[in-house]
Amino acid sequence: MSADPANQEKLPWCRIGQLYNQTSLGNDLGLDHKTVARWFSILETSFIAFTLRPYFRNFNKRILKTPKLYFYDTGVACSLLGIRNLEQLDRHPMKGPLSENFVIVEILKNFLNRGIRPNQYFWRDQTGNEIDLLVDEGGVIYTIEIKSAQTYKPDFFKGLNYFNTLSGNDPKHAYLIYGGTQNFDGATGNVRSWDNLPEL
Repeated sequence: MSADPANQEKLPWCRIGQLYNQTSLGNDLGLDHKTVARWFSILETSFIAFTLRPYFRNFNKRILKTPKLYFYDTGVACSLLGIRNLEQLDRHPMKGPLSENFVIVEILKNFLNRGIRPNQYFWRDQTGNEIDLLVDEGGVIYTIEIKSAQTYKPDFFKGLNYFNTLSGNDPKHAYLIYGGTQNFDGATGNVRSWDNLPEL
């Protein structure tokens, strides 16, 4: 794939956390979708990038069924984005997607290190309601929203609350992971600091 600076924002590492559409990516890069598919298969087999599948259960709403793109190593993604230190990361427009990517991969690694291939998904409907990560553990759905912000805001639970109401999912299985330091359980779900991931 071209390394031309003019195309930089069109490359896969600038689409972390976005829907992975081979045709759209190919159009941006001037490539056909088959070429994009071949390049991406190399990224996948090299354990550089992967896609997160959508959760298909409909709940009588129109659900997006396109996977989302992530990297196994956010350090590699940061390097490709030209991010060299924490100060640059804090100012970078990709901070949010990179934080989301980091948390999803850490949870994935926790399962894999125990010899478990997790059932991980994201969920989004056609009106923009979204959950960053769903983990299906024997029919129990754990919903996880990820924010890079260091200050907790109640409206961070908007997507989780919507999904719980729609699906009847128990709020005790809903988690907000964010960039701050507070850890507490509430009526609508649980708040955890990003550095509390091992406990989660």
